[in-house]
Amino acid sequence: MLYNEPSPLETRVLTRRFSLPNSASIDTALANGGYQQFLKACGMTQEQIIDEVKASNLRGRGGAGFPTGMKWGFLPRQSPKPKYIVVNGDESEPGTCKDRVLIENDPHLLIEGILIAAQAVGAKAGYVYIRGEYRYLIDIMEKAIDEAYAKGWLGKNIQGRGVDFDLYTHTGAGAYECGEESALLESLEGKRGQPRIRPPFPAVAGLYQCPTVLNNVETFCAVPSILEMGGKAWADLGIPKAGGTKLTCLTGHVNKCGVYELPLGFPVEKMINEVGGGIRGGRKMKAFIPGGSSCPVLKGDEAWPLTMDYDAMAKAGTMLGSGGVVIMDETTDMVKAALRIMHFYAHESCGWCIPCREGTTWLKKILTRLDRGVGTTRDIDLAGDLAKNMLGRTFCPLGDAAALPTISIVEKFRDEFEAKLRKVQVAVPAFPDSPLVVMQ
Repeated sequence: MLYNEPSPLETRVLTRRFSLPNSASIDTALANGGYQQFLKACGMTQEQIIDEVKASNLRGRGGAGFPTGMKWGFLPRQSPKPKYIVVNGDESEPGTCKDRVLIENDPHLLIEGILIAAQAVGAKAGYVYIRGEYRYLIDIMEKAIDEAYAKGWLGKNIQGRGVDFDLYTHTGAGAYECGEESALLESLEGKRGQPRIRPPFPAVAGLYQCPTVLNNVETFCAVPSILEMGGKAWADLGIPKAGGTKLTCLTGHVNKCGVYELPLGFPVEKMINEVGGGIRGGRKMKAFIPGGSSCPVLKGDEAWPLTMDYDAMAKAGTMLGSGGVVIMDETTDMVKAALRIMHFYAHESCGWCIPCREGTTWLKKILTRLDRGVGTTRDIDLAGDLAKNMLGRTFCPLGDAAALPTISIVEKFRDEFEAKLRKVQVAVPAFPDSPLVVMQ
């Protein structure tokens, strides 16, 4: 999905240079305010930079929503070890494509955000980790890095300010698991991308067991505008506990799919009907996923009154996540949707944790059976119970990511599972209510 034409309802902060000719070029960036906030940061103390980020109420845009300024503040100031900046550009969550759009259209905004973060914690080197399927972004990012070196915005004594910083790219192999920060660090170090046992956390023992700031692309891209506007002004773009704007990937059965920059707290109804042009074909919305496939699914009537922010979604029993909104209309087969989601997670499980490795595989088999209509009503309960027993029992959130949508779909759309069973049982009246025999 390419970045769409801007909507008049957008608040364009991170995306404001997107419509300029050759927006990925350093010349375009420099002619339109690029790198000026890094120069401002050079005249600030580390505490002042972090305080501005804290005042902005910027929460991590990768999915977890942890306060960014607080995360940066965890790095030990007096550590004798080198400090690193690591950018999570893996963007593995189905339904999410915002980080790709940022790198495509304004890679120098990302580099500036990285430089400011480096000033805030005293880092001298950084890595941009980009998922395997996004290999073409490596070319875009490396070109931007080369431009920054050539113009003196990376390397030794940047712009005569006495600041040294080197930046590199690194590609993964297309593993969803490497979107988790500790698995990403393992991959970056040349090892198999499996999660680490924590604590210690990356802020203390991250890349090469050194203090590390690790955030996703959109989070770093927000930092220059925070210094430009001031933390409080940036926070005021959103809501009290979650400041600023967020790139929202509007996908599924809407008329205007695309990536839109909307303030946090934006109404769901307005997002779908006015920004997204309404549900395709004038149909009703059956299901709503607010932040990528790992989020619990809401029924349409549950979603309409909500706003796009962390707390509102949490109260509704789901998550804002990465901002990958998926709209499903009344023609959607929710049994097939659950199965499709589980196919993905069973394939992407790294296999380290038994509850995830075995749980996702068995859920895929059970859901396949139910989708074919050859299961029993006990299989529906088993799918829900198995998913619940995966929650909180794995080293990383992949097990939860597979379980949460399954639980919600089974509970909210149980009638569709039962209808499939009835359909087959009517056609084959002698089908026995036998114990579970999972089809291979």
